[in-house]
Amino acid sequence: MDVRTEMTADRALKQIIVCAAALIAFCVICRFTVLNSYTAYIPLPPSSGEAAQYGGASVEVDAPEVVNPGKTQIRDGYMEIPIEPAHAGESFLSVKDAHGESIGSSFLEVGPLGTVYDHSSGGFTGDKAVLLAVPVFWLLVSAIMLWHLMKAKGPAFYSYATIYYAGFFLFALSSGLVIGYAGIQHMRNPRDYSMFMVYDVIKGASFRFMFLSAPLVAAFALSMIVSNIALLRHEKPRIQNVLGILISILLIAGEVLGWVLFSGDFEGPETMGRILETIQNTYATVFVYFECMLMGAVYCGIRSARHLPARDQDFIVILGCWFRKDGSLPPLLKGRVDRAIAFWKQQKEESGKEAILIPSGGQGRNESMPEAEAMKRYLLSQGMSEDLIRPEDQSANTYQNMEFSGRIVRRIKPGGKVIYATTNYHVFRSGVWAGLAGLPAEGIGSSTKWWYWPNAFMREVIGLFKNRWKQELVFLILLLAFFGTLSIVLG
Repeated sequence: MDVRTEMTADRALKQIIVCAAALIAFCVICRFTVLNSYTAYIPLPPSSGEAAQYGGASVEVDAPEVVNPGKTQIRDGYMEIPIEPAHAGESFLSVKDAHGESIGSSFLEVGPLGTVYDHSSGGFTGDKAVLLAVPVFWLLVSAIMLWHLMKAKGPAFYSYATIYYAGFFLFALSSGLVIGYAGIQHMRNPRDYSMFMVYDVIKGASFRFMFLSAPLVAAFALSMIVSNIALLRHEKPRIQNVLGILISILLIAGEVLGWVLFSGDFEGPETMGRILETIQNTYATVFVYFECMLMGAVYCGIRSARHLPARDQDFIVILGCWFRKDGSLPPLLKGRVDRAIAFWKQQKEESGKEAILIPSGGQGRNESMPEAEAMKRYLLSQGMSEDLIRPEDQSANTYQNMEFSGRIVRRIKPGGKVIYATTNYHVFRSGVWAGLAGLPAEGIGSSTKWWYWPNAFMREVIGLFKNRWKQELVFLILLLAFFGTLSIVLG
C-alpha cells in the first residue's frame, strides 16, 4: 500500500476510534449524571392488574441492604418500580397480591459503581445512553467510510482501503439503522420491548444484513450465471470459465444455509443455546465479511473501468499480454494499445500535450519477442512517433510492469503524471499494483465482450485477495472475536 493510501486508512481508523471514545465518554457521563436511576417493569397477570390498582399489591426484596424499591405505578398490565441501589450485591424482588401470593418477580444485581442490572429484562442503569450511542457509532462509521470513499480520487482510489470503504459502508449503515430502530422501540415501550430483544438485534447484525442484502446477492448471482453461460458458448468449458457460476452457487448456498441456521427454534440447555447462537453469528459474520469485500471490489472495479483521467498526462503505460506468433496483436492486446492511442490523440487535440508512451511487457515463454516490442511495432504502424515511445521489455507480471515503468518515468521526468491502459476488468487491480510499486497512476480501460467481463473480473478479485490473505485473515479473526464475544456476553 502506498504512503498516501496508508495515511488515508490511518486517518479513517483514527476517526472511528475517536468516535468510539467520545461515545463511551458520553455514556459514562450520562450514567453518573442524568441517567443514574433504574426502573424495573414487572408484568402482572391479567387477573391481578385491577386489584393492584386498588393498592392490593406490594413489593418485597430479600436483600434491602442492596436495593430500595420506590413508589410503584401500574400501567397497561405492568408494574413500574423505581430501584435505588444501596450496596453492591444481588437481590430478588417479588410483587405479591393482597393474599401474599407472588404475581411477578425480578432478579437484580448491583455493581460496585451502583449500576443496577436486571437479569429478567436485560435492562441496566443508563441503558438509554447506550441505546443512543451504539446506533450513532455505526452511523458515524458509515459516514466516515462514505466520506473517504468519495474523497478517494486519482491514484489514491486504487487501494484495498477503498474496497473496505465501499463494502462495509452499507453494513455499517444498515446496522446503525436496524439497531437504532430497536432502541427506539425499547425507549417507547420498555415493558413489551425488553433490552434482551435489543441485544438480539445487536448480536444478529450480520444475519440481518444477510437478509437485507439477499435480493442484491440474488440479482448479482443471476447476472453472473447468465454471463457465464454466454461465455461457455464462445469458449471451452475450463475451470477459469465457470468461475462466475461457482461463485454464484456459493453465494446462493450461503444465503440458504444462513436461513436454515437462523430459522429453527432451539429447545434445550442454556449453554447449548449460547453455543448454537455463537455458531450462527460466527457463520453470518464470515459470510457477510466476504459479501462486503466482494461488493466493495465490484463497485471499485466498475467505477475504475468507467473512469476518465484528466487529459494532461506526461506518460501512458500500456500493459502487455499474450500476442500472436507472427507478432500481430490479438483483440485483447490491440484493444489496450488502441485505447492508449485514442487517449493520446484526444489529449493532443485538447491541450497540445504529447504524452510519452511506455509499452510494458517482457518476453514470455514461446513468445518470439518481448510484448513491449510487439506493441511498439503496432504503435509505429498507427503513425505514432518513435521518439515518443519508450518500451519497457523486462517485466513478467503486472507488478513489474508498474515497477519497471516507474523507473523510466523517474528517469525522464520525476513526478510526471502517469496513466496506464489495460482491459476494463483489469483496471482496478492494476492500479493497486501500481500503488504497491510506488508509481502513482490512474487507469483507462479498453472494452471487452459483456459476457467475458464479469468472469474475468472475478479472477481479478481473487487475485487481489490472494495477495493479502494474511491481512484479511487477521481482520476476519478480529470480527469473529467481536461478534463471538457479543453472543457470549449478551446471550
